[in-house]
Amino acid sequence: MLHGRRNLLAGLALWAMTPDLASAQSVASFDFLEYQAVDSDRTQNAETYRNPVIPGFHPDPSIVRVGEDFYAVTSTFSWFPGLPILHSTDLVNWRQIGNAIDRPGQVDFSGLGTNRGLFAPAITYHDGLFWIVNTCIECGDNFVITAEDPAGPWTDPVWLDFGGIDPSLYFAGDGTAWIVYNDAPPGEPLYEGHRAIWMQQFDQKTMQVMPERTLLVNGGVDLASEPVWAEGPHIYHVDGWYYLLTAEGGTADQHSQTIYRSRELQGLYEPGPFNPILTQRDLSPDRPERVEATGHADVVKLDDGSWWGLFLATRPFAGQSTLMGRETFLLPLEWIDGWPRFLDRGEPVPMETVRPALPPAKPVDYENWREDFSTPLGPEWIGLRTPSKIQSFIVGDGALNVIGAEGAAGSLGKPAFVGRRLRHHSADYTTKLAFDPATESDFAGLLAFMDESHFLTAGIEGERLVIRMRTDGAQDQRGELLAEQPLVTDEPIELKLAIRAGEARAFWRIAGTSDWRNLGGQINVEPLASVHAGLFTGLVVGPYVYSQP
Repeated sequence: MLHGRRNLLAGLALWAMTPDLASAQSVASFDFLEYQAVDSDRTQNAETYRNPVIPGFHPDPSIVRVGEDFYAVTSTFSWFPGLPILHSTDLVNWRQIGNAIDRPGQVDFSGLGTNRGLFAPAITYHDGLFWIVNTCIECGDNFVITAEDPAGPWTDPVWLDFGGIDPSLYFAGDGTAWIVYNDAPPGEPLYEGHRAIWMQQFDQKTMQVMPERTLLVNGGVDLASEPVWAEGPHIYHVDGWYYLLTAEGGTADQHSQTIYRSRELQGLYEPGPFNPILTQRDLSPDRPERVEATGHADVVKLDDGSWWGLFLATRPFAGQSTLMGRETFLLPLEWIDGWPRFLDRGEPVPMETVRPALPPAKPVDYENWREDFSTPLGPEWIGLRTPSKIQSFIVGDGALNVIGAEGAAGSLGKPAFVGRRLRHHSADYTTKLAFDPATESDFAGLLAFMDESHFLTAGIEGERLVIRMRTDGAQDQRGELLAEQPLVTDEPIELKLAIRAGEARAFWRIAGTSDWRNLGGQINVEPLASVHAGLFTGLVVGPYVYSQP
């Protein structure tokens, strides 16, 4: 099996760019990838919906309404393509229609860790154009892009001359445009996490900010209490007031959402009498269907006068541990004495509640899907960092053919890996794999990736089946060997990765047979949880091929 490779490349359609076959290493052919949720009930009815509405790694949601349509965008850091664009007509069922960053020339993520890249995009609509402002950490800072169609194409970024993060764009009634964002406070910070919210006018003709800026919030609701990480600001004009919606408390279990208002766009902004308007940090950890880390919201108004907001939150299986990272939830806002709030103090996020008064859309099935690789990969497939001129993935003839790359999963290179988000605590990923490795170190199989220091692989390595896991940056970039057994066939195999909250198992069988065989035993995957990996991302699982240089 270690001598040459099968003719997997003939007559195939490209996913992205033509590979330089002379530089190719081992090649693996994946016949399908199937996802099946286990013990999950997201059955919809005409009266209620279940949270999260966008399950799986989808943090920092921003939303805009255009007529009867709603569009959302979320953070992707150094995953590519980036900034998924999702569409809904009922706020409950969201379908991904594209990615705003989908061309190598737009942004360069080369050499970036998974926790760098695209943070907290904000989407809006004005005069026939969709606008996104965003921050690319360690890859250019703040930028703006536009599109006539939210599905794309989006323009190349125009880089903006101001610091800070989390910009959002507000178009005022007088035709002016303003960017509001998080940056360092005036003077020296008073404590760790002391930040401020600033505003700067934006010139739509030059696509640049004006030089002067205005301080809107220093620190947070109560500076004396040393609030941390005021961020994710949005402005709305309602009944003669300008409302400033911000996150506060950091993105972990102390996360919250706060509200301010002013009669003038540039302030002074006064905090509301009831703050935070959304948090779960004061609730018992023993509550059922526990939701944590709520915040980073954006809101829209419906024709019936009701207001609804998307926000991020987590669903831990234990402590603060989740493999899905931060997901997107939906709740209505209640207005009390001129101030909005999501939840009363001590009120848990409901996992099932009354739907918005909108015609129900066709349900989106996150429970089960199967990709047979008969057409180019859809927008929900993502890989690590920007594609190079040599692309590793070729789709056609009912297979995904992956050319092995030298970038191991734990490196800052470009691994030959593409996958889709884990959306449930318990789910199975299954694939059929044909692989003829060129060396004993070449690997092909499934990779479950949180970040460079936290991942699990299961598949064929040389003439054996292996499981590897990495939970620390000091470990082997391929992961430490957890289990191995001889590969007793030259035939294609089927491979299954079964995730059950904080545990996982790998199984294999010769393709066409019925009995699954254990590859190793039970694996503790709680160390892969996002709380151990910077809290930014969630698990992405899919085909991966590594070739020893």
